Amino acid sequence: MSQNNTRLGIFLMIFATAVFAAQDGISRHLADTYNVYLVVMIRYWFFALFVIALSSRKKGGLKRVVQTGFPVLQVFRSVLLVAEICVTIYAFTLLGLTESHAIFVCYPLIIAALSGPVLGENVGWRRWAAIGVGLIGVLIILRPGSGVFSPLAIIPLVGAGMFALYGLLTRYVARRDNSATSFFYTGTVGCVAMTAVGIFHWEVIVGTDIAWMALLCLTGVLGHWLLIKTYEVAEASAVQPFAYLQLPFVAIIGLTLFGETLRSNVVIGASLVIAAGLFTLWRERVAR
Repeated sequence: MSQNNTRLGIFLMIFATAVFAAQDGISRHLADTYNVYLVVMIRYWFFALFVIALSSRKKGGLKRVVQTGFPVLQVFRSVLLVAEICVTIYAFTLLGLTESHAIFVCYPLIIAALSGPVLGENVGWRRWAAIGVGLIGVLIILRPGSGVFSPLAIIPLVGAGMFALYGLLTRYVARRDNSATSFFYTGTVGCVAMTAVGIFHWEVIVGTDIAWMALLCLTGVLGHWLLIKTYEVAEASAVQPFAYLQLPFVAIIGLTLFGETLRSNVVIGASLVIAAGLFTLWRERVAR
């Protein structure tokens, strides 16, 4: 399908962000009862099955999809992503969904800052200025030096850094590998890596939590399928700004279902970070 239906792409992206927000809410609910490794491991089992089924339908099948020009980097970026997911879900249980996402949303700015030294891309003064504004926003959220600063707030920031590096490596391997190959390694290698750790932290899932776990796996598969369809029908630069809607979606879930509070500094800081991120996306589009 050609990339010519921007309106449909925007709708699919908004739907995808809502699904991923629901996934985060379910992850937090389950991680309050079970260990993070178990939750992520089972989620990846179903994700890997989805990836294998999808890859087998590609032209040339699995034999062609598995071929990569960067085998070591593909494995590393896949393990990095699964580690980032564990870190971020752990942050949900400590800080809540809203505050964790308000900090995590700075990852596009980290990508912009590192795209020069890592990918050799030119980052102009305007994008550096936006990165600086985003940093101010993060500092407003964290409030270092104040009596209410919590060192735990560093955890989602670490997660954002890990996800930014994953994004940079994904862009780097795209120089030789297509998206189907990267997607295959993301699911399968992540599944193997998470199983190697999670199997030693097995817990019996009981009662209604079985249904919640099944719903978690379903949202994971649905969210990735929606993203694939989004980029099939519209250009990434046109729909990517709408990915920021995940933060308000998550905030609604956190406030209504988990009784989280929305502090004024989080609202102000997150607004600055999102504005800076949208500006960097616009500048990247202009540069291209």
